Amino acid sequence: MAKALFHKNQRVYVKPVGTWAIIERVVPQWVKDCDEPLRVHYDVGLGRDFNANELHTEQVAALSHLDPEMEEWHVKRVANKWREDDASADHPFPGTHPVVVTGSHEGGGWRVPGVEYDMTPERVELQAKLIAAAPQLVVLLQRLTQVAKANPENLPDDVMEIARDADATLANALSIDFN
Repeated sequence: MAKALFHKNQRVYVKPVGTWAIIERVVPQWVKDCDEPLRVHYDVGLGRDFNANELHTEQVAALSHLDPEMEEWHVKRVANKWREDDASADHPFPGTHPVVVTGSHEGGGWRVPGVEYDMTPERVELQAKLIAAAPQLVVLLQRLTQVAKANPENLPDDVMEIARDADATLANALSIDFN
């Protein structure tokens, strides 16, 4: 059974479309002899109804940190549609290219155009690995800045400089603007 997570006239971020919208109608799907609806969809005036997991409130969108326990980014190999296997024999993984899955389902994430992959496959492979490791790297930088702030007198000057750079990088990277 499902309960409505959003209400009419609520402003939500529609993830698949990448825009903000207002919920125009809450659309429950009822089943005979049940007290609660089986599913609840939301009409936001964009041509189709959306599930609750495709919508985010402003509070969720305002998050400015990544929780590596919640983020399971990984590199997935998918078949090349633009080249035959023998034409990509010099690639690091012939016949495939990387896709970084950053969403809750296998379809969401980062992809690279085929032409760009063909020009520099090793570079794209490295990019994919770095993107997939980003949540853990953010946590490491946060830990470094916390240690530096807690013990400034016990750390060498060059480590303190690295911690300041890490803090600035985090502040820049995590200043998300969804509007």
